[in-house]
Parts: sequence; C-alpha cells; structure tokens
Amino acid sequence: MDYIAREDALALLKRYNQDPFHLQHAFTVEAVMKWYANELGYAEDAEYWGIVGLLHDIDFEQYPEEHCLKAPELLREGGVGEDIIHSVVSHGYGITIGCGVTLDVAPEHEMEKVLFAADELTGLIWAAALMHPSKSTKDMELKSLKKKYKSKGFAAGCSREVIQRGADQLGWELEKLLTMTMEAMKATEDTINAECESL
Repeated sequence: MDYIAREDALALLKRYNQDPFHLQHAFTVEAVMKWYANELGYAEDAEYWGIVGLLHDIDFEQYPEEHCLKAPELLREGGVGEDIIHSVVSHGYGITIGCGVTLDVAPEHEMEKVLFAADELTGLIWAAALMHPSKSTKDMELKSLKKKYKSKGFAAGCSREVIQRGADQLGWELEKLLTMTMEAMKATEDTINAECESL
C-alpha cells in the first residue's frame, strides 16, 4: 500500500481547489472515511482511508467535465501512488460525466465501496443539517434524514441512485448506510469545522 503524507496530500489538494465549499467537502469525506476505517476494523489504515477521502475530488473544481478522468494525471504529478489513484477514480464507477464518458473503474476494496457510498450522502447530510436551527449534524435524527432523503426536491444534486448503489455494493441496507454516515458526521463535525477555519 503506497502512502503520501497528509500535509503533502493537503498541499496537492489546495493546488487545484480553492473554493471553500469543495475544501469543506474534502475535509468531510476525509473525516468520515477515517471514522469508517475505525468502525469497520481497519484502524491501522485509518490515515490511508482519510487521504483517499481528502483527494477523491481533486479534479472536480477545475475539470468538472473530466471528473475522475483528469485525477490520475494530477495525482501522479503530485507523487501519489497507484493504489490511491485507483481508489479515487473508482468513486465515479458507472457514472457518465460531462464529456460523455461512463467511468468503468470499479470499487474493489471495502474502503473504495465506502467512499462510493458515503461521498454523495455526506452532501445530503450537510444540506439537511443546515435546515436545523443549530446548523449542526449533532442533533440530527435518522427519521428526519430519511424524510429528506425521500424528498426528491431536497438536495437534488445528491444522487439517490448513487447512494443506493453504494449501499448495494457494500451489501448493506440503505438504513445502515444512512445511520452510520450520519453518526460519522456527528462524531467528526468539530474536526471538520476546525479544518475549515484553519484555511
């Protein structure tokens, strides 16, 4: 398993991403991935899972039409190894991007399946949190999250099809994925906010 130091990964991310929204998403997915690593028995690889989460959308801000196609080039230039590159690209599996290409690198390892499943869902959970008076995930309940999930007009940019496909790839019920990702965000919200404030 190849490795890049977190500070180097962050510097590489910031080379191609300046939008606070995109950086917040990167920090969110990083923190959620580390939480999942600890929960699913991969604690010794938690930092690695986090790096994959941090870098997963490296090409999205500057190359949205080539999302997941441009990433390998940017990552290789930054000295990132092929394991991480495969994981980053696999989160776009089966999705047709702006330039008309359908991405065909499938998630293989459980970590890659978690990234695929949780990526879109973190956006939906943040959007739901912002509807709360507290603007926080910490007082969010599964019932209200499920209601938001079922409302097609809410956070319409977060693909329910991708989230469901992610749960299926993991062999999980959707409710398990919703519950665990919500708990991950509750547990890591302070860390994410601190990262955002340090920018």
